Amino acid sequence: MDPARWINCSPGNHSIALPEVTAGDPVQAVDRAAAAFDLWKRTSLEERKAALTVARDRLRESAEELAMLIAREVGKPLREARLEIAAAIAKFELTFADADLHLAERGVTDGPHPGAVRSRPRGVAAVVAPFNFPVHLGHGAAVAYLLAGNPVVFKPSPLAANVGAAYGRIMSAALPPGVFDIVQGWTGVSRRLCLDPRVRSVCFTGSLAAGRKLAVDLAEDISKSLALELGGRNCLIVCEDADLLAAASAAADGICLTTGQRCNSTSRILVAEKVLPVFVAALREALAGRRQGDPCSEETMLGPLVSSAALDRYRSLISTPGDWIVPGRADAGTGHFASPAVIHVATPDALGGQEFFCPVAQVETFADIPSAIALQKADTCGLTASVFTEDEGVFGLFADDLEVGNLYCNLPTTFSPSTLPFGGILLAGNGKPGGRGFARFAAHEQAVQWKS
Repeated sequence: MDPARWINCSPGNHSIALPEVTAGDPVQAVDRAAAAFDLWKRTSLEERKAALTVARDRLRESAEELAMLIAREVGKPLREARLEIAAAIAKFELTFADADLHLAERGVTDGPHPGAVRSRPRGVAAVVAPFNFPVHLGHGAAVAYLLAGNPVVFKPSPLAANVGAAYGRIMSAALPPGVFDIVQGWTGVSRRLCLDPRVRSVCFTGSLAAGRKLAVDLAEDISKSLALELGGRNCLIVCEDADLLAAASAAADGICLTTGQRCNSTSRILVAEKVLPVFVAALREALAGRRQGDPCSEETMLGPLVSSAALDRYRSLISTPGDWIVPGRADAGTGHFASPAVIHVATPDALGGQEFFCPVAQVETFADIPSAIALQKADTCGLTASVFTEDEGVFGLFADDLEVGNLYCNLPTTFSPSTLPFGGILLAGNGKPGGRGFARFAAHEQAVQWKS
């Protein structure tokens, strides 16, 4: 049974307890949002922008406080937490521009009668946010839904409940009553919120298992829009002609940022056989430079894992027998700390074939480009891949064949700016990306024509 009350202790320092959180009632939250819908859908796009500009300015005023709270509650290093809040602030203007492009009425003059295509609000939207980007990921969808005229019920991760509450206070204070609401809770609350028939759109970020179950649960209501972002095991591919130092640094970023708890973290490193020894030496050195410590410190580059369950999963992985290039080490003395770990494996599923979501990566070798492509495609999570090569033609071969939503050249798998769409295909998502352009999924189109 889900707890009705809980207290989060800082994963970086178990002695720090945050304020107690009480689970909310999703039915009441949807009541308030549904009551606000009629008024909010009748406001103009410019009026919605004006209200959200107030929210943006208040978010900017609270940026440092929110960043510190993220570091304290979920263990994300402060330097990363600051970047998350900066990205959330930038999301307003980017989504305003998306709204102008995707939500504006378009005239149609080449049909049998004059016509137009209008964007119409769907109704109440539920946003289920993750702990690893407790503001930014859910916020991007929320702003798009709000601009399209939909009230939003925001369900934070219970592991980031205090961050979610602080963010919710800022957003709701800038908007009419009921237009933006927070409901706290665990799996049961998420399920009741998303299955409420008055909720017309759902944006969920989380695990494949949870996303698949949600899709099955919602399948009977075919009119409800569902956007899934479910993560994956992302490949960084190192070709013979790659800048090996740059590739090693990018791999270290992909393994260590947010302690490997990103949907676009680097889980698999595919290396050309001829350059494996040099690359491995460079990777060891790059990982050795990642300073681990208190997530609230300016100097920390590698914080703790978010929970004891996450640390247990990490321990299970690093206990797998094999050729550990960089052995892992868990330290739960003051927090859930885990060092980067890298293993050389012969098959893609050597560590079970599941998303790791901790600072663990496996190295696999390939003889030529077709075999590298085959290795990458052995994994059915199509979120992100990155290819390190100095040859544009070689990159083109990968680009034409890899089934991923996000493909990069000579960049970390974690380099996903908000100026581009972001979302997975295959088992990584359902083709409704976050990032740039999500506004087109936040409303439905209505075709209008009239006899002249």
